[in-house]
Amino acid sequence: MTQVLALDDATVRRSGNDILNHVTWQVQEGERWVILGRNGAGKTTLLQLASARMHPTSGRVEVLEETLGAVDIAELRPRIGLASAALAERIPRTEIVLDVVRTASWGVTGRWRDTYESVDDERALALLAAFGMAHLADRTFGTLSEGERKRAQIARALMADPELLLLDEPAAGLDLGGREELVAALAELAADPNSPVTVLVTHHVEEIPPHYTHALMLRDGAVQAAGPIESVLTAQNLTATFGVPITLTRAGDRWAARASGESREARHGG
Repeated sequence: MTQVLALDDATVRRSGNDILNHVTWQVQEGERWVILGRNGAGKTTLLQLASARMHPTSGRVEVLEETLGAVDIAELRPRIGLASAALAERIPRTEIVLDVVRTASWGVTGRWRDTYESVDDERALALLAAFGMAHLADRTFGTLSEGERKRAQIARALMADPELLLLDEPAAGLDLGGREELVAALAELAADPNSPVTVLVTHHVEEIPPHYTHALMLRDGAVQAAGPIESVLTAQNLTATFGVPITLTRAGDRWAARASGESREARHGG
């Protein structure tokens, strides 16, 4: 099985503080991972390493069988699809949705003097259709709802036919309806054997789409638990990861979590 990501004792240090602390982690072809953890746990930093947008302070990181620090980043990054809040901020609000997607072919945000072939238009429109966005292709990005913007960003991330897809909190800021629409679209993508290896960052187990195969939990920059989702996603591991007693329930192929009764009683002196 092909190894897509490999971190070996990777540490990221800033101003004397370890943002990531000796992380060892492997992702194989065909896997779909979710990364869980509190704010500041290192989730986004880990995705920065995986997207070749940051180098580790120490340790080794391999992305698509290329070692960071020994590869031309300009050649590696087009093989990686990324959707994140930071990237979304760089998309001009006046850009039409079709251009938001197809500019990914050139690795830019905002159309300038680049030109596109009919095959680019066809692929961009097909991706928008896959996420229920084809009817909005001529709308400007700034007029979309938050949920529509999220789906446009994921379509963009897939435009260059990446080998690795990284999604940094794609459901953040969505209402219930928008979240469920996005989760359904991501579930359909995950179920497709031809879709790329995917890594999704979230705070909430409710946002884990069906068909995700593995989970990684981070606490204070270190790996708390990692492995197949059926064995790793437990109340015990969530409690250790988030630092409060957690009750985990499952209905079909979806999860839900809440603070346990012991936690509420403790906060009220009971």
